[in-house]
Amino acid sequence: PMLSSGRSEWGVGVLLFVGLACSGVLLLFVMRASPRLAFVVWCATLFFIPVWIGVSLGPFWSAITLMTGAAVVAFGRNLTLLPVDGVVTLLVFMMLAQYGLKLASLATVVTAMSEWILPYILGRLVLGRLEQPTFVDIVAVFVVVAAVLGLVEFGTHTNLFTRITGPGSVSLYETWGTLQERGGNLRVEGAFGHSIAFGATLAMGSAFILACRWKPWIKLIGLLLVTGAVAASLSRLALLTLALTVGLSLVLMPGLGRRLRVGILVLGGLGGVALLPYVTGILLAAGEEASGSADYRLDLMSLLKVVRPLGSAEDFVGLTTGGSYLGVFARSIDNAALVAALRVGWVGAILLLIVVGFAALRLLQRGGANPASIAVAAQIPSLFTVAFITQFAVAFWFLVGVAVSWPLLTPATRGSRRAKNE
Repeated sequence: PMLSSGRSEWGVGVLLFVGLACSGVLLLFVMRASPRLAFVVWCATLFFIPVWIGVSLGPFWSAITLMTGAAVVAFGRNLTLLPVDGVVTLLVFMMLAQYGLKLASLATVVTAMSEWILPYILGRLVLGRLEQPTFVDIVAVFVVVAAVLGLVEFGTHTNLFTRITGPGSVSLYETWGTLQERGGNLRVEGAFGHSIAFGATLAMGSAFILACRWKPWIKLIGLLLVTGAVAASLSRLALLTLALTVGLSLVLMPGLGRRLRVGILVLGGLGGVALLPYVTGILLAAGEEASGSADYRLDLMSLLKVVRPLGSAEDFVGLTTGGSYLGVFARSIDNAALVAALRVGWVGAILLLIVVGFAALRLLQRGGANPASIAVAAQIPSLFTVAFITQFAVAFWFLVGVAVSWPLLTPATRGSRRAKNE
């Protein structure tokens, strides 16, 4: 009977695997046939499925990683390569070589490939099959919906996403599924597992609200909702990058009408007057916690001593350097550039920053000021104050790829592509 039971369970497992595989293949065909649907599904995964939901096949693969891989297959077509793509290719070969030479672990390489490289590739591909206005509108809708859910979370003090768990995700859930507070107030984080990741992603999305095809008054309402949700995250960084994103959009983004610009300035002034006392009061109530957070980011610089030119840094959990115990930083390192250097060495981190710089500088080129390049440029301060965590990492590197691709699509190119798709 025990043998029969084991065979039955094995049979059920095989059937389940076959069913999932067939469903995955069918989904790929549907996504390939409908670029718009493919992108909507990807955005829904990014904004509304926590990073601890996924499957364990060797390493743990989050839902957004699996969906990004599927979207790359769905959008895969001919691609005009640029010198910056050569930098990314060099980075990929360098990471693989580091793993082969045992200078970096498999987990490090898999994380870098899934969180940095794969979303960048998708960003380079997506506009090849999706019209720019449609792309912008879809992103804007999801950003506003995420902001509304964030405000609901703030009003109800309940985050429904933290109640979602899946097999094989226990450790990730324990890391990201716990709610944060500041000054006794809940920090809104949506499905992103962290308030900074939530706020920073919405800040990037504000550029798409301003660039979409909605009427000016609807854009202002959307921007107001996003501002409220970012403020509810109680993240100083998210508020800063939101202000930078809107400011750069006002100055550089083409197509913004005069009424919209005036409305944004008025809304910004009123919002600042309304939100500043609230946010300041909470930060003052937080007291040592808020100031300690800032001091902690400065103390991270002591980790520079263990960074190598190539490969991962040595284990610093029990290391003391210059009287400082470096093990206190083992759980969290809120500095994306530093984390990259610790994972793949100084050379790899510099290559990553070159790619980001290229995408950000697109806004200074003719036709290069677009919502993606503005969002990336405004997030540069965050690279030194928060790590590439949860879906924020995917969203950021996706937009880096989009920013690189955007100026390549001239009106003539878009017209020929539309005719081809039709």
